[in-house]
Amino acid sequence: MITPPPPPVSPRRVAALAAAVCLLAAGCSASGDTSDSSAGKAGGAGLRITLITHAPEGDTFWDLVQKGAEAAAAKDGIELTYAGDPDAAGQAELVRDAVREKVDGIALTLAKPQAMRGPVAAAKAAGIPVVGLNSGIDSWQSGGLLEFFGQDESVAGRAVGDKLDDLHARHALCVIHERGNVALEARCAGVKKTFGGETENLYVEGTDTKAVAAAITAQLRQDPTVDEVVTNGAQFALTAVASVKDAGSKARVATFDLNKDLVKAVESGAVEFAVDQQPYLQGYLAVDSLWLYRTNGNVSGGGVAPVLTGPAFVTKANVDAVARFAANGTR
Repeated sequence: MITPPPPPVSPRRVAALAAAVCLLAAGCSASGDTSDSSAGKAGGAGLRITLITHAPEGDTFWDLVQKGAEAAAAKDGIELTYAGDPDAAGQAELVRDAVREKVDGIALTLAKPQAMRGPVAAAKAAGIPVVGLNSGIDSWQSGGLLEFFGQDESVAGRAVGDKLDDLHARHALCVIHERGNVALEARCAGVKKTFGGETENLYVEGTDTKAVAAAITAQLRQDPTVDEVVTNGAQFALTAVASVKDAGSKARVATFDLNKDLVKAVESGAVEFAVDQQPYLQGYLAVDSLWLYRTNGNVSGGGVAPVLTGPAFVTKANVDAVARFAANGTR
């Protein structure tokens, strides 16, 4: 059992690595109602939680994750620190920084699971509970995490493959914007497993939008048999829509993940469908789960099963149900 943390100290922020790609955004803190606290800090107020992701700067998907985490922190009276680094070594160092800060809990992503093993082991040795979210559904238990919140990416990919068959597609281009990311690889592998047509992967540099557009355009011009472009992020789907036009292609566009701009594209028919894994919910549940564990010993899924937040298809037929939430920046 993890020993109770020491009394709260003055707020401090986890230091990010000295690299321009590292994102460090201070979270929100709320005082919380401690009138019903039966065991001092067990009431939740004063707990310090750090959320560390593999997010690149400016990615709207991770804005949704952060908003969900901040909502949970405000509800629970938690001081939340959010940091992200797309470089696996950088993310690992951020986790080590949080351990040195002696925070009360860490939530993290496992896009590169092997890089997190050492830092997670250090957190456990320090008595700090660690939960996972978003990436690494096949690695969270072996990696020593307490709980996991996210989408089974292989299942999601297989569902997309089936969907493409229903839409009578014949040749899918699956765009992977981060080489080596286990979640993205699993999605495209899932598509290939169930899709009756041809599937090929296109690797692009996701941090360079112009390069992404150029690569998709070039591939569509080179192979006019591609009739479906599947991207792994909402912003890449919008880029693909422009690339299809530039290439003079008749390919359609579908995507994993959702944001308010993508909702508009689905409404207009520019994008056929999106697979929503509910990033806001992932951030919310990850932070709230650490509060529940610290204050009441709860472990979602019993520590043996992940808590699934997706997949769910958003199409022109049902997009109105999520449009207003997307406009609020929470879907």
